Amino acid sequence: MGILLINSSYRKNGNTQRVLDLIKEEYLLIARQKNTYVEFEEIYLAHTDIKVCQGCRKCFDKGEKSCPLKDDLLTIYNKIHRADGVVVASPVYVEDINGVLKNWIDRMAFNCHRPAFSGKPVILVTTSGSFSSNHSLKTMSSAFTAWGAVVIDKAKFITGALTSKEDIKRQKLSVIKRLALSLFSAVNTMEGTKKVNPSMFSLISFRVQQKHWQNAKNTQSYDYIYWKEKGWLQNSCSYYSEHASGWLKTKAAMVLSNIVSAFFYNKAVDIR
Repeated sequence: MGILLINSSYRKNGNTQRVLDLIKEEYLLIARQKNTYVEFEEIYLAHTDIKVCQGCRKCFDKGEKSCPLKDDLLTIYNKIHRADGVVVASPVYVEDINGVLKNWIDRMAFNCHRPAFSGKPVILVTTSGSFSSNHSLKTMSSAFTAWGAVVIDKAKFITGALTSKEDIKRQKLSVIKRLALSLFSAVNTMEGTKKVNPSMFSLISFRVQQKHWQNAKNTQSYDYIYWKEKGWLQNSCSYYSEHASGWLKTKAAMVLSNIVSAFFYNKAVDIR
């Protein structure tokens, strides 16, 4: 079992790292109790080479490997692929994720066209010195959901400018335990015989994208071929992978996605 921790803070021993360390420690306790082996890998995103997107669209039109920016992006992309579960943490700057994480999300935009992390369980975390809305978590959640991942839990930690690891643990232990248990349960569900149970939002997101590509005029595009080869264009396909959502939830997602698709299509027509 492998867990990938992605920290977008430049500070390697700041509040964001301390929260990640506590989640890791709690996860290890659970794994030991369950006699389960686990390995962790950490990425300090601010200390990797992720260049700013040039907007050339080559990753959309010809695939992510055609990107002219030769840096660490695809290395991180492959690490996410290999991981059984992912934890992503960002400090909050001006009521959103920091620029390091936003730039990385921008560079990963090809996944919005070709969702590559089907069913991957993800935990999202933010840290802030004082007040923090849900906006930063929404930014992260929207990206990972569009990429096919399943956001199984998320939390914001209001910690002050710099808080000791012991104080964070004392104040937020129940949240840390919840996050660790949520991820452990999701990872073991994916490895076992049980199927993932995506949220209603995730099911709707899939159907909206599906409808877009079903109606695509260019059936020779890199994206269209990707969806067709995955088998996601069939009306009988309701998600990127087999899932445990019931008939009623799946049907409701289909109906709601039709409404959403029609709304955005009409807006696009109005703009033109």
